[in-house]
Amino acid sequence: MTFESRDAKEDAELRLPTVAAVSSPFGRGGVALLRVSGAEAIAAAEKVFVPHSGEKVRDLPSNRATFGAILSQGEKIDEGMLTVYRAPKSFTGEDVCELTCHGGILLTAKVLEALLRAGAEQAGPGEFSKRAFLNGKMSLVKAESVIDQIDAENEHQLRLASKNADGALSRRLEGVISALTELLADIYVSVDYPDEDLRELTPEETLDAMTSVTRRVRALADSYKTGRAVAQGVATAIVGRPNVGKSSLLNLLLGRERAIVSEIPGTTRDTVEEKATVGMITLHLIDTAGMRDSSDPVEKMGIERSRAAIERAELIFAVFDGGEEATDEDRALINDLRASGKQVLAILNKSDLPPRFERALLDGFPVVVLSAKDGKLPPELQKHLEELYRAGDPSALEEGLLTNARTYAQVSSALELLEETLSALRAGEEPQVAAICAEEALARLKQTDGAGVGEDIAASIFSRFCVGK
Repeated sequence: MTFESRDAKEDAELRLPTVAAVSSPFGRGGVALLRVSGAEAIAAAEKVFVPHSGEKVRDLPSNRATFGAILSQGEKIDEGMLTVYRAPKSFTGEDVCELTCHGGILLTAKVLEALLRAGAEQAGPGEFSKRAFLNGKMSLVKAESVIDQIDAENEHQLRLASKNADGALSRRLEGVISALTELLADIYVSVDYPDEDLRELTPEETLDAMTSVTRRVRALADSYKTGRAVAQGVATAIVGRPNVGKSSLLNLLLGRERAIVSEIPGTTRDTVEEKATVGMITLHLIDTAGMRDSSDPVEKMGIERSRAAIERAELIFAVFDGGEEATDEDRALINDLRASGKQVLAILNKSDLPPRFERALLDGFPVVVLSAKDGKLPPELQKHLEELYRAGDPSALEEGLLTNARTYAQVSSALELLEETLSALRAGEEPQVAAICAEEALARLKQTDGAGVGEDIAASIFSRFCVGK
């Protein structure tokens, strides 16, 4: 997909200094990688690296690793490899040198110091990726997907991030942008070239084509619910009165003993937060203190934190004791959850006991029946989660899904403008007039991948990278 980076490429060439950073993780290891990028990258590398072949660094061929000595203030401190990538065929689009040395903490620091003394400046977080964007080597969608790859903690997150980084989401966006661009061209062609013998779209054809484009944009916006649940996760509070099995459910979801389980009510005095994966969905779990009236000041503090956790949660696992009749506390919790408007999944625990809980009280909520002490999650739990977040089909990850709030906001804004366009066309408005909103929608869609994006937004995105990336 083509994208614009304002006039930033020319500005970058004029303004950006040569920068250097350690690109491998901090600490001891077999090797460390340092990266230098900018107009003076090769000159800086030449001051700290001497090829054993006798060649000058400036004469080394591109894209080939060369063995040599690494110097600090003229003294050899290590041996390593140097690879030169010349502009524009490099990651950043600038001259880039990558130097590997042995991975000692002090040694790596001394090599970086040598590069800084040679004229480079310390790179900030995401500096190299930001330069790749400014020089047209990387789109914002790919940059955000790379962040998701780095942050991935399970196979589904990594798969989705890798597909998006490989262009799946960009291709989907490009298809919508191309279709809308062609439609707008068809709408305006008769206005721009009235004397040419060009076929004009009928109002019905215009409406049908705009409806088709809008449907594709709506599907893209809808993909955010799944993409975010997979890539970012869903804040999920586990709530219920004391001793119904909330901590047991947390341990079951995690597959390990994380929370203390006791038959004594009120054992959990504070919130316990962990991550778990169920099917394709990542859950940011908050195990809360049991909801009840209490005179214990510590327990009361825990209950207040539980209420706060419910407020910030998107999904609620409401746990009830299936072996007991509903209490006043259970009924109060159900009423509060109905009033909250939150997504609720009711968990009837202790299915190993004769059922006594009134299921009718949970009408309208998906219900999962289990026995946490059996140590097995019933398949219905995953099924309900995947239905809530439309994530039952792993092949959906291949299509490219929205995963972050920035792109979702742009696509949602474009969708609203296209809906306005459709309303105007249905009301009999002239297509050329109705298309004004569609033009703005097109601009919003282009911004998803970098066109016209302000420096503050770009800086915010790349600041999420580590130093050296």
